[in-house]
Amino acid sequence: MDRLNQILKMLQTHPDDTFLHYASAIEYEKLGDFQQARQVLEGLIKIQPNYLPTYYRLGQIYEQINENELAIDMYKDGKKLARKINDFKTEGELSEALMLLDVFDE
Repeated sequence: MDRLNQILKMLQTHPDDTFLHYASAIEYEKLGDFQQARQVLEGLIKIQPNYLPTYYRLGQIYEQINENELAIDMYKDGKKLARKINDFKTEGELSEALMLLDVFDE
């Protein structure tokens, strides 16, 4: 909880810091607050759709709350972005996440 409080405090002075929002979602997830983590990440995708790490993490959250169809869509959207910016490592990680959900696209 201390780490989350530190991040939230930093967000007060740097509200547009993408990484701080992402980090807060990870901390909420660690605390088991998947709904808050989801809310933060969904908001982050809306304001910063090119921040690639969000797609994998939000997909993971969706899986945790048994929203596998949303997870699949998120992983696919992330793969498209990864391909667009030539991030082959992340594209592979997202492909693996899809395979674990028995989705074999392309």
